[in-house]
Amino acid sequence: MADYGDLLDAATRAVGAACALCRQVQGNMGQMRAILKDDRSPVTIADFGAQALVGHILRERLGDPVHMVGEETSAFLRNPENGTALAATLVAVQEVWPEAGETGLLDAIDVGAGDTDHEGFWTLDPIDGTKGFLRGGQYAVSLAYIERGQVVVAAMGCPNLSPRFDDPFDRPHRHGCLYSAIRGQGTHEVPADQPLAHPVKLLRARREEGQPLTLCTSVEEAHSSQERTAEVMARVGRVGEPAKLDSQAKYAVVARGQADAYLRIPTKAEYAEYIWDHAAGALIAMEAGCAVTDIDGKPLDFSAGRRLTGNRGILAGMVREHGLIQGAIRGLGI
Repeated sequence: MADYGDLLDAATRAVGAACALCRQVQGNMGQMRAILKDDRSPVTIADFGAQALVGHILRERLGDPVHMVGEETSAFLRNPENGTALAATLVAVQEVWPEAGETGLLDAIDVGAGDTDHEGFWTLDPIDGTKGFLRGGQYAVSLAYIERGQVVVAAMGCPNLSPRFDDPFDRPHRHGCLYSAIRGQGTHEVPADQPLAHPVKLLRARREEGQPLTLCTSVEEAHSSQERTAEVMARVGRVGEPAKLDSQAKYAVVARGQADAYLRIPTKAEYAEYIWDHAAGALIAMEAGCAVTDIDGKPLDFSAGRRLTGNRGILAGMVREHGLIQGAIRGLGI
């Protein structure tokens, strides 16, 4: 069995480095768009660069083999037609990993080209919240270790998320937040730009009696059924203004008590969520005292491969609020 402390140390270092790269890329979006003549080029560079740094640091700290299921492979950058993108990614990575060369960069990206056929493996979303990143809003670098179908270690960097609840989500914070968790040991927080700072245990803000329920929702409405969500929350009642932000940062916002619940109802009956979109956030929320299930109340099953094929949607929240929303879903027959 792996030493979870060593795994978390490596994960925190890797996510912190990836956050540094992402902040640097996001700060130079205009220049990158001009060079690559593509409006989406900054997130492309950040995606590949972040995955390369995570792969490199995990191997450096833990040795080979590192089994990781990431969202990217190096195929795009290996295509000679995308040489400009490769060069831009290498420049960005070298800001954090100065010794990187093209071969090392491409090989590090492909650490994430693994599979789930192992007793323990990592899963990574190098940029969760693509449109949030491009908008200058919220996004997350999400890394988790899954062992025998359970998430046991998680590190999630939210480079633009303020620790202050009264700061708007569309105003990037200069330090950001990085959340980490080991199963059974609680959730901890450090500034995203200081990953090796002494971690502070996350204490969820208390909810005042009678306070309207705040739901975390995506800025991008296509990610969840808006009509069904409205029906559920109308049945729950006493619902306040939603907390709107992109990415798994929603799990952190619920975990720390800034919002009461996160609900994701599939827009298509056959849709199954990707594991890297929820693994890190789910553990961080659970270790802060939240219940995290699908919309049928079933625990999330990370043993089925790259997707949560045994689950339908997502519901995360403190036990009472989770129960209220799950009861409304059941009552409506959704």
